[in-house]
Amino acid sequence: MSHPGGVDTHPDERADDGSHDLTARVVAPGADLDERAVEGALRPTRLADLIGQQRVRDQLDLVLKAAMRRDVPPDHILLSGPPGLGKTTMALIVGAELGAPVRITSGPAIQHAGDLAAILSSLTEGEVLFLDEIHRMSRPAEEMLYLGMEDFRVDIIVGKGPGATAIPLELPRFTLVGATTRSGLLPAPLRDRFGFTGHLDFYSTAELERLLRRSAGLLGIDLDDVAGAEIAGRSRGTPRVANRLLRRVRDWAQVHGGGAIDRHAAREALRLYDVDERGLDRLDRAVLETLCRRFGGGPVGLATLAVSVGEETETVETVVEPFLVREGLLVRTPRGRGAALAAWAHLGLVPPRQQPAGVDQLDLLTVSDEGPGRFG
Repeated sequence: MSHPGGVDTHPDERADDGSHDLTARVVAPGADLDERAVEGALRPTRLADLIGQQRVRDQLDLVLKAAMRRDVPPDHILLSGPPGLGKTTMALIVGAELGAPVRITSGPAIQHAGDLAAILSSLTEGEVLFLDEIHRMSRPAEEMLYLGMEDFRVDIIVGKGPGATAIPLELPRFTLVGATTRSGLLPAPLRDRFGFTGHLDFYSTAELERLLRRSAGLLGIDLDDVAGAEIAGRSRGTPRVANRLLRRVRDWAQVHGGGAIDRHAAREALRLYDVDERGLDRLDRAVLETLCRRFGGGPVGLATLAVSVGEETETVETVVEPFLVREGLLVRTPRGRGAALAAWAHLGLVPPRQQPAGVDQLDLLTVSDEGPGRFG
């Protein structure tokens, strides 16, 4: 059952899109259900305790306080951004701030309109429904959700064929909190029904240091400031990665040290897990080294690059590339992928005197600028 600030986890809930079954990577932004349970102990329960996301936090605080003063449920809320930045945490905070129960489900778990109708019809007045990975919901359920969000009713179809009858079912007023890692896949009619949209950005190193100090206190870990900065700098701007690295460093310190985490423990543990100073792991470096050593910096087609590192094309494009592009280490050009000058420097290699044709810093694109498979 739901309870204030509580969680109802759908049995078919999956890890974030961003994991791509690669959550074994210590720097993967996605998480499986076991790790989500561990994260629950570290989540803040109030907006005032939330670290980072200052703009979204202030905007959401205003939306919630205004709704409570009017004594009505707040507008529907859409949270977007890469996995691991705190969308689930923020959704649970909405319920806690309102003093309302929270129901959790996910887009992949809603494959039929009847699945959604069952969830909506069981909601209570003022309840918060958190729909994770909302862009992966089936189209029939999506169309039913339009009516539920706007008019707080759903039409239940009884019978089939010409004799089918639509019976309207009134719903209590509720607040939908949708989360997505790919907001561009949401149809415009669905996006327009959200009264507030917040985009979560990657965290700064200073914010991650504060987050690590808080997590260390909750876990009873003795973490010094230098070690915290070391871990934060390798966390790829993602709280989930930072907390995961903290737990792995704690393990190393308990086995090989005195239990306290200092700079030596942090460095040795992260070296053991192949996480370098910029947060790159084995797969990230394999892509860059292949580009530089085997192909002279590129450009090289995506399929060729994936085969060269022994990974699937989708893995390289959706799991590895976003971080490398964001760090300015990889460039995407109409002719394929290329290594930026920063990649050569990071690997300690000397770049060719003349950058290969088609590879230029002006060609640097974010992954969201181009659809999958356009290049290479």
